[in-house]
Amino acid sequence: MSKQKENGYSQDEPVILKDEAGRELACYIERFLEVEGKEYVLLLPVDSPVEIFAWNEDFEDEEAATLIEDDESINKIFPTAQAVLAEQDLVLKHTAFSLTVAGELPEVDEEEILTLEIEDEISQQQPEELQFLASFYHEEQEYAIYTPLDPLLFFGRLTQGGKAELLSPEEFQRVQPMLEEQLFDELE
Repeated sequence: MSKQKENGYSQDEPVILKDEAGRELACYIERFLEVEGKEYVLLLPVDSPVEIFAWNEDFEDEEAATLIEDDESINKIFPTAQAVLAEQDLVLKHTAFSLTVAGELPEVDEEEILTLEIEDEISQQQPEELQFLASFYHEEQEYAIYTPLDPLLFFGRLTQGGKAELLSPEEFQRVQPMLEEQLFDELE
């Protein structure tokens, strides 16, 4: 299947998303979509996203996971996480919008899947399944690194020079139903 090329952009060549801190995330263009005369793109990161959790014991002696999201905490544990993943020939990157790993992920082991219940904006529970990659200790705290089984996708628009930008929350909320409808129509 050949990849589409529109307005000088090819789905084979990554485009770059940048966050407010100037970090970059290389993404492939999965789909070109048009809504109300404007062109949008569905973007898939080139490298696999990962999430790092701190394991804590709660009062019932069951382990509970806390997602590490703030840059200060990530920066403290990043070198150790990077070293642990390097043992699996994976390269951990502090990219825009998500930590990512480059390299071939291990086969999915059903016994190593973590299922999280996440509330979406409509207050419905949406389970997210994550594949275990590695665990490590930093300053006597146990951490685990997981990658989502479902792809991480972004809606955005293309700019000049091979760059992409995320839609503002307001614009995304306004066009999301139409973008999703178009995607579902393509799948049918």
